[in-house]
Parts: sequence; C-alpha cells; structure tokens
Amino acid sequence: MSLRLALTGDSILQRRLLSRTDPVLRPLFDIVRGADVAFTNFEVLANDYRGDPALESGGSHFGAPAWVIDELVEAGFGLFATATNHCLDYGVSGLLHSIEAMERRGISFAGVGRTLEDARRPVYHGHPNGTVAMLSCSASFAKGQEAAAQRPDMPGRPGLAPLRHDTVYDVTAEQLATLRVIAEQVGIEAKRQMSLKMGFGQPPSDPAVFPFGEMNFRAADTVATRMTARAKDVEAIAHWVREARGLSDIVLVSFHAHEQAEDKELPAEFLPVFARRIIDEGADLVVGHGPHLLRGMEIYKGKPIFYSLGNFLGQNELVPRLPADAYDRFRADPSLKPGEVYRVRTDNDRKGFPADRRYWECVMPVCTFEGRELRAMEVIPVSLGLGEPAHLRGRPRLAEGDEGNAILRRFADLSAPFGTTFDIDGDRAQLRGGG
Repeated sequence: MSLRLALTGDSILQRRLLSRTDPVLRPLFDIVRGADVAFTNFEVLANDYRGDPALESGGSHFGAPAWVIDELVEAGFGLFATATNHCLDYGVSGLLHSIEAMERRGISFAGVGRTLEDARRPVYHGHPNGTVAMLSCSASFAKGQEAAAQRPDMPGRPGLAPLRHDTVYDVTAEQLATLRVIAEQVGIEAKRQMSLKMGFGQPPSDPAVFPFGEMNFRAADTVATRMTARAKDVEAIAHWVREARGLSDIVLVSFHAHEQAEDKELPAEFLPVFARRIIDEGADLVVGHGPHLLRGMEIYKGKPIFYSLGNFLGQNELVPRLPADAYDRFRADPSLKPGEVYRVRTDNDRKGFPADRRYWECVMPVCTFEGRELRAMEVIPVSLGLGEPAHLRGRPRLAEGDEGNAILRRFADLSAPFGTTFDIDGDRAQLRGGG
C-alpha cells in the first residue's frame, strides 16, 4: 500500500487563509488536501497573544490567534512541527497556552512540551494507508528556551526539544596569540579564571580551545567555523527514532536550523552529519526549515533529506501586536503601529525579507512511499507573491510557467552538490530515478 506525503517549510500565519474559497490559493491547497498526510513547520504560537512577551524573541514576537490551527487543518495539514526559535516568544506561559490550544483540537504535533521528555517524544499520525511518526527538534534557540528534564524532586521546564551544537572558530596561531593578549589586557581571561575558581565555570573539554568571552577559538592551518552537534542530544533523538521505527510505517524527523556554512543557502556542517546519523538509526526522511529560504536536498541510502524547504506561509509582516521591547530593538517610535514598525525594520521594503526574492519562493515535495521505500517524488514550485501589497504577499500559490521553472531549476542547482538530480518539465519536476 502506498502513502503520499506532502512536505512544506515554515508556516507563519496571522489571518484567515481561505484555502477553499480563494481562487488564487485553492489549486495549491487542493494538492495539499489530496495527499494522505501533509506536514508543515508551525512557526507561530497559537496563544491568542497571551503570555509574557520575552525580551529575547526569535526576531519578531510570533503570537497568533488560536484559530490559525483550524485554518491549517482545513488547508489539509495533519503533522505540525513546533520546535522553533519562536516557541517561547511569550515565555513559558505563552507556550503553555499554545500547547493547550493544540491539545484541545487533537492535532498531531511534536517538538515542544511541558518537560524535556514531552518535547522529545514522537507523535503518531494515523491514516488508512499508514502511520507516520514525527519527531521535531530545533538547533536555533535562545538560552533557556530548551525544555528541561523532570527530576524525582523537581519539575521539568516547558520548552522545545533541542539539537544543541558547539561552535569553535579555527584561526591562525598568530591570530590566537593576539586574542590571548587582548583577553589578558582587558580582563576577559581574569574573569574566566575567577569563574573557574568559584566553581561556576568549566574548562573546555578540548585543551586546544581558548575561550574568549562566549566564543571558543583554536589554532589551525585554515581559518574556519566548525560546528558539531552535541552527542547527548543526537543520542536522545536517536533513542526515540528507534522507538518510533518499531511503532509506525514511516518515521519523519524535522529540524529547525538557521545555522549556515559560508553561505545562507548551505547548511552548517553539523546538519548533514546529524541527518545521516538519524537515517542510520531508522528515520525514513528528514525535513529541515528555519532560514526562510530554500536549501538543497540529498538522497542518503534511499532516504530524502531536505535541508530547508523555505517559507511556505510568510505573514510575519502582519503580526498585529508587538511588545515594547520590539520597538526598542528596531529603534521604532513607540507611537507607531505594528505595520509601521515593520516598514521601519525593512526601510520600506529596501532591506530584509521584502528585498530578496529567495524568501518568497519555495517548493513542496510530494513523496510517495510503498512501505518504507521512497518510490517517487514530485516537486511543486510555490510562489508567495513578492511584489504584492504586504497584506496579500506571503500567501502561497502554485508558481506556473517561467516562474515555476526558475524555482525548480534553482532548487536543482542547490541539490546538485549533494548528488541529487531531477527531471524538470516546465513547472513540474520529478526526482530522477524515483526513489
């Protein structure tokens, strides 16, 4: 028996979607509804703007009406990844409001929870053609947004399922010597030594690493940024992948990651290592999102890895409420209304998301599985309407003709370094060789 799985990236929804009645949007959402199961990354809090706005947001405070869940369900979505850098924009209380809204509706979500184990656990989504297990984690988040484990004598902390990683900056020996001198002369090293002496700090596990404030440096022949996922988190995710494999037909692992290599269209080096390890542990596909633009995909041992599917719904300019801290961050006059604050932030569309077409184009793969084997993949190009007024753009629709073909060719170019090829015919593409 085959199962068709539609995959999308970030969904930032603030207004009624009208997926069944808007003639511009309906053809795309009819495809979503036509899949057996459809996945999206749910990047807003369905908290009705309740909670305590955090000082550290994911960029903007993404509260939303709880009914956006209903809009996405009506659009055809059944799987909701929720581990993102926005899940604590309204603090723990805001996250709990959102969790309760999702629980009341009985939707299949994973990636956040009242404790770390809750956030780590997979969700099982049933369909007559098969059961899909989904795990969700995030590599991008502010300190304290990750959930904490419960102890026998203490409660856990609500938050997201983390995929923590360590960053080391490789520099030349001469550059490292300069950093050491600076750290000595301005007191950074003295402060670190005092922290060690008082028992608050710990020395780096690698003696070759020199901590400079919050950053770690190491002498090397080549200057580079090195990122490595923490083994403890990878093993915790792998633990639940192994569990899910025995209890479902398909295991999907979702990761949210802004982290990049030398270019934003390239994933940070720890992400392919993580994704391949998770497939080795039993996942059938890995779906990434987070940077709000497309990255390439690869086929590893017959299993697809999408490093970012980009924005699918991008209504971040329509957030109707912003806390005072947001006005301070964007240096906006407190008398401005939220829409005006976003225009200040983007310099009237001359910078940021509205100034870069890549944030307004994405793809929606539709994967056909027979058992655990990927048999076919159709790749559908999607446009979010760049050039339209702010209240209209950000809504996905089928990209047709030359526009659709250009999006598919860009996705193919991004995927080529991973050895992935497509057969492109106009504004539709098929994975070459099927699975």
